[in-house]
Amino acid sequence: MTRSSMVEELSKDYVQTARAYGLPERRILLRHAFRNALLPLITIIGLQLSFLLDGSVVVEQIFAVPGMGRLAYKGLLAQDYSIIIGVNIFFALLFLVGVLLTDLAYAYIDPRIRYD
Repeated sequence: MTRSSMVEELSKDYVQTARAYGLPERRILLRHAFRNALLPLITIIGLQLSFLLDGSVVVEQIFAVPGMGRLAYKGLLAQDYSIIIGVNIFFALLFLVGVLLTDLAYAYIDPRIRYD
């Protein structure tokens, strides 16, 4: 993903213009191309980290690891709706925090994105 984003960014006009101005190749790669190539990568990483919560139920049940996923599974088997709702709200809040951190990383990487 990073490689394909970087290849795409290196073919854009602003990179060619920076080369024409005589900027060092290292500066062109790091300050111009790589920062813009990071945006799709941040999106993928932010969402994948949030979706790791879904896998915790399966992993904790298979390996008998005590945790929120196992608690959710046991609550589901016992039809304890308060535990199921509590775990779902907790996972939803963690997902929202992941999305918020992804958006804040966007604003940090790309100065054109501003949250007023």
